Amino acid sequence: MIRVVLADDQPAVRAGLALVLSAAPDIEVVGEAGDGEQAVALATRLAPDVVVMDVRMPVLDGIAATRRLVGIADVLVLTTFDLDEYVFGALRAGAAGFLLKDTDAAGLIGAVRLVARGEGLIDPQVTRTLIAAFARRAAPPPSTVLDALTAREREVLAGLAGGLSNADLGARLSITEATTKVHVSRVLAKLGLRSRVQAAVLAQELGVPPLG
Repeated sequence: MIRVVLADDQPAVRAGLALVLSAAPDIEVVGEAGDGEQAVALATRLAPDVVVMDVRMPVLDGIAATRRLVGIADVLVLTTFDLDEYVFGALRAGAAGFLLKDTDAAGLIGAVRLVARGEGLIDPQVTRTLIAAFARRAAPPPSTVLDALTAREREVLAGLAGGLSNADLGARLSITEATTKVHVSRVLAKLGLRSRVQAAVLAQELGVPPLG
């Protein structure tokens, strides 16, 4: 069962999200928060698999809350797709994925399942635009950062740049999904990154051709 905490300052939005997610047989909404401070407290106490997080909230915004939740729960950020500093801040804070607020029920459920599996690239439309826009704003890192990666790990990074799931990436590289997960974890650790989305951004900045 995937345990979820919802964080949004609008009760009607939370109610709608809870209704949709609770209809899925493998998802349980274990808590709801009206601001980021409540979200952090609930997640710390309840240890959910995923926190569905709005970015614009009182007391503590979604960016600061996401930063504090690293290592506690994966965060799926709700965005209106305006690519403002809130979204960029959430990316830097280590959000596992981004989802449009007008996504349909099936998209929301699928996104939560993906994040719960540790696969953070949700919607190619969102992530590709986000990655490209973020890369244009940031100073490119030195290419030497890739020196720490093995040849296989560079292939994995290219797969993350292409938005491939662990299953798809494993199939492309002729390795098991479990082995793929190990390689992804090593890539993130070696590059000092918090999420697959950050890895995709780095690959974009370094001009790594996406494996898609």
